[in-house]
Amino acid sequence: MNMEEEVVKSDSKYKGQIIDVYKQTVKLPNGELANRDVVKHQNAIAILAFTNEGKAIFEEQWRTPVGKTTIEIPAGKVEDGETYLETAKRELNEEVRLQSADIKKVAGFYSSPGFADEYMVLFTAKDLSPVETKLPQDFGENLNIFEYSLDEALTAVKLGKIEDAKTVLAIYYWQANYQAGE
Repeated sequence: MNMEEEVVKSDSKYKGQIIDVYKQTVKLPNGELANRDVVKHQNAIAILAFTNEGKAIFEEQWRTPVGKTTIEIPAGKVEDGETYLETAKRELNEEVRLQSADIKKVAGFYSSPGFADEYMVLFTAKDLSPVETKLPQDFGENLNIFEYSLDEALTAVKLGKIEDAKTVLAIYYWQANYQAGE
């Protein structure tokens, strides 16, 4: 069954610092027209970074859209000309001042495909060490950095302390691989 929708009109409604918003008119497979609200966002990465003690590094930061602090794994936007791996390395430096001798791609996914085009790649990072040259941190970004064991992270999810989707996904990935003996 053909499910593809053809964009017949795209009107820019807002151009911001990190998102652009469009109202699109699409032609459905049956020929009827429908409207779609679309948010364009730079692609991004997220990093499940492990300490030598087997804990993961987390960040707490204020998130204005939800009106509270959230607990998340390090993450950031892919800048023009960067690969996902280059972005992961840069974000580790900027946000937690670490570098990894063992960084691997886990999976790629759309964060909210119902209205946004943001594609995110999750990495794991092990064998961490302090960076020699610190990159500048993003303006206005205030982070509280800390570590959780797997049990602490799972408890935080269960208690609703961690509600960020990429972070929940990473924790469950961690759990599945920890139980598998990796």
